[in-house]
Amino acid sequence: MSDSNPQGALRPATLALHAGHSPDSATNSRAVPIYATTSFTFNDTDHAASLFGLTEFGNIYSRLMNPTVDVLEKRLAALEGGLTGLCFASGQAAITAAVLTLAHSGQNIISSTSLYGGTWTLFTQTLKQMGIEVRFFDPDHPEQIHTLVDENTRLVYMESIGNPKNDVPDFKAIAEAAHTAPHGSLPLLCDNTTMTPMLLKPFEHGVDIVIYSTTKFLGGHGVHIGGAIVDSGNFKWADQPKKWPEFCAPSPSYHGAVFEEHLRPMGNIAYLLHIRTHWLRDTGAAMSPFAAFLTILGIETLHLRMPRHCENALAIAKFLESHESVEWVNYPGLASHKDYERGQSYLPHGQGAIMGFGIKGGMEAGKKFINACKLCSHLANIGDAKTLVIHPASTTHQQLSAEEQARAGVRPEYVRVSVGIEDVADIIDDLKQALAAAKA
Repeated sequence: MSDSNPQGALRPATLALHAGHSPDSATNSRAVPIYATTSFTFNDTDHAASLFGLTEFGNIYSRLMNPTVDVLEKRLAALEGGLTGLCFASGQAAITAAVLTLAHSGQNIISSTSLYGGTWTLFTQTLKQMGIEVRFFDPDHPEQIHTLVDENTRLVYMESIGNPKNDVPDFKAIAEAAHTAPHGSLPLLCDNTTMTPMLLKPFEHGVDIVIYSTTKFLGGHGVHIGGAIVDSGNFKWADQPKKWPEFCAPSPSYHGAVFEEHLRPMGNIAYLLHIRTHWLRDTGAAMSPFAAFLTILGIETLHLRMPRHCENALAIAKFLESHESVEWVNYPGLASHKDYERGQSYLPHGQGAIMGFGIKGGMEAGKKFINACKLCSHLANIGDAKTLVIHPASTTHQQLSAEEQARAGVRPEYVRVSVGIEDVADIIDDLKQALAAAKA
């Protein structure tokens, strides 16, 4: 791309196709190549020393950095309006790295109660075993954050739209609470998997760090597993150097280099570079070049898919709301939703493709409905081009107590639908016959 048309000035649909990549200089390949290599040669010993000493950036080993993955990282950062991106082998790996880079044994984090089941288990079980306490706040009451903070609190965590609760939080109020917390400003981390940057850009509302499961809508076709972190570059770690020794104190791994000082000429990139050179280096949860390639292909149609997902979802939500076998429908695009006005404000381009509904007859009717679906696929994923259904109480959230399920918005009669981009009439026809079968 020519320098006269910088990528930062381009619109999202164009960034989805071009950001982070120019035709390959060696072959003139227009598509992003898959760099299937473990390692990269050095020009000479001085070049190798500069790369290992972080005085120069470049490719060393694909666990740390790979050119195909690098394109995806740059493209996500451009779409999100962030400074840098970093990819992982899964969304769960990205969440774990994002949190454990900041929180350690004896410390605590604050999280919204509205969480994906896997994140809930990570926070309530695994982090607990590591000596990290997770304190929960109701996203409808951001003022609770200040009452939970102490001198050992490290971050505030939320989801853009809760999965499966489907609530729309007040991003600006939560960001304000995090940034004005007692004992010092806290970074706000947000999992934006269900919205993607085509529907919501959390950085515009005060979020500092965004996390994705690229497995879902970004990739969009259910053919890879991956995750990513994008840093806005807005949180000023150096303003509280004693609180953030990870970035503001000498690093034993790099001959005493202070990341905040060492990297300052290149921007506020200490957070993600620390993760790349410590967490990713030591745990090895790297995204493969092939997974990155598949994700890049998915992102190239993201601006086309997301509007169709949302159009179909709203039509299906209205159909379900009027059906005699349905007790209630939970979709932020419906005027009956408790967060409808907030959804219209924060999500004017669409309220996503995830919805839930309560089927009359409870858990048994829910299971019968799932088993009767023919077009809709029964599987534990969301964000596929195909429509997916599942009964969370007996699957994704079965490890939670009844109280925890209720807190997450999972009732016995609850059926979750991830609406695809098929012809909406065909989706509705399948739902109709499955509802009839569940009633029989």
